[in-house]
Amino acid sequence: MKQDLSWKVGGQQGEGIESTGEILSKTLNRLGFYLYGYRHFSSRIKGGHTNNKIRISTRKVQTIADNLDILLAFDQETIDLNYHELHEKGIIIADTKFKPVKPEDSTAELYPVPFTEIASKLGTSLMKNMVAIGATCAVMDLKIGDFSVVIQEIFGRKGGDMVQRNMEAIQEGYTYMQQSLGEKASTLFLAKAENNHKRMFMIGNDAIALGALTAGVRFMPAYPITPASDIMEYLIKKLPRVGGTVIQTEDEIAAVTMAIGTNYAGARSFTASSGPGISLMMEAIGLSGMTETPLVVVDTQRGGPSTGLPTKQEQSDLMAIIYGNHGEIPKVVIAPSTAEEAFYDTIEAFNIADEYQCPVILLSDLQLSLAKQTVETFDFDKVHIRRGKLITSDIEQREEKGYFKRYEVTEDGVSPRVIPGVKGGIHHVTGVEHDETGRPNETAHNRKQQMDKRMRKLSNLTERFPNPITVNVPTIKTNLLLIGFNATRGAIEEAVQRLRGEGLNVNHLQIRLIHPFPTAAIKPYIDGADHVLVVESNATGQLANIIKMNVGHVDKVQSMLKYDGDPFQPHYIYDASKELLEHVYINN
Repeated sequence: MKQDLSWKVGGQQGEGIESTGEILSKTLNRLGFYLYGYRHFSSRIKGGHTNNKIRISTRKVQTIADNLDILLAFDQETIDLNYHELHEKGIIIADTKFKPVKPEDSTAELYPVPFTEIASKLGTSLMKNMVAIGATCAVMDLKIGDFSVVIQEIFGRKGGDMVQRNMEAIQEGYTYMQQSLGEKASTLFLAKAENNHKRMFMIGNDAIALGALTAGVRFMPAYPITPASDIMEYLIKKLPRVGGTVIQTEDEIAAVTMAIGTNYAGARSFTASSGPGISLMMEAIGLSGMTETPLVVVDTQRGGPSTGLPTKQEQSDLMAIIYGNHGEIPKVVIAPSTAEEAFYDTIEAFNIADEYQCPVILLSDLQLSLAKQTVETFDFDKVHIRRGKLITSDIEQREEKGYFKRYEVTEDGVSPRVIPGVKGGIHHVTGVEHDETGRPNETAHNRKQQMDKRMRKLSNLTERFPNPITVNVPTIKTNLLLIGFNATRGAIEEAVQRLRGEGLNVNHLQIRLIHPFPTAAIKPYIDGADHVLVVESNATGQLANIIKMNVGHVDKVQSMLKYDGDPFQPHYIYDASKELLEHVYINN
């Protein structure tokens, strides 16, 4: 019995690859298994190779597996591109329609199954993915009946006959595969899940969207862009239920300025985009900083530059997000590493935006945003809404009957804030430098006074932010410290577990608050490490450079970089770490 099994289905985009993985995953999640799925897909609408790799385990997993147990192939290209991931006892289940051929250097078993032929006999070749699911059930010792609820949910609106035919297709695939396996039928059976209490199964974008909804967002202006569009699509369905709405704007500039206007009016609003769209938003993000209007923007990083790799993993927006705006403003950048963190950090982003009256960027990446994973039910008792110095009741009229000091110079840098319509709260708003009432004022004294006020807002944020770093360190003194951000966490944690299993002194911390940088929290761990290896998906070591800028130890901090569009796997980090440590030991 296997405690951890990896399955992949592949074919041409538009062939039902995603739905095949979705039906299998939903059923397994309800049976109590932990799942982590990652889709590799083309930037084209239809055509081009796509695959869906799903890790199934009896324990919690937060990254894709190194190897592959089962490869489900709808075309020869799927075998040719993915067979190298199969371990020596893995199996390939392929449609006989394309006359599958196993590469000569593969030790995996090949089982041709007539997916298309069986489906066509049952009424339509479109059900070939159901036949493939049945074949998978035979290999993993799953019960056909476990799929009935999910099939009913998906096809029930098309009538009972359609549900029955799909269940028949699963049964036919199961029977055929059982006969093909013969005596080998037990080689890849999956161990039963220890419990089947309800857990959520969602992508990171869903967690972000649900976090925004929970934080009180009632309006989202946005322009569709991969891989951020799922946030918009989720809220299109959910916001109307609570009296909110989503507007698809003409471009990202309109989206961010509408979000700023809504927040100025007192309602919580945000927008979400990716690298190209974020570039268009930079001037407006500066407007948020200058007018001290709360703003939350989600950046789901993808491969760049330009259009780049719209559907592939990368973490190359980091420097642009921190320093991309012209001029200097207080700005917060939060980088969750898991779907759970994405939910809670989204809520915290809105609280911080309100309390500090500044733009907050919630930084994600494609892997975190689109990887579908098992998530424990969120604890809504942990959710607290903080609006900061927001005044919503009438203000006593001042004797001089002057403008309200919206940008009053305060010790903590945060001024009282009113929304339109509050009696006694009239003030001027402009992107030009201004005095305490908002009227334009370009004198040197005023400029310095207002600039200093804005910039000291975040002086205490690193101390107030809940868990700016996630630490997995039994001891501060270590031979090797691995550091990452966003979705690298799962792969790093597994690599560290393997290294520790070999008796190596290796630690790991994940940075959750990127800007302002939590130097005081991180420095002791870097001071105590002989070597520091920063794991990130870009070509220039952006996070490593930020660490060097804030902590120092330029000679100690090294980079482990990956920018080919694929996410890190545990073995990649394990191998690089072992090589570094062995090199050190040999030289010493």
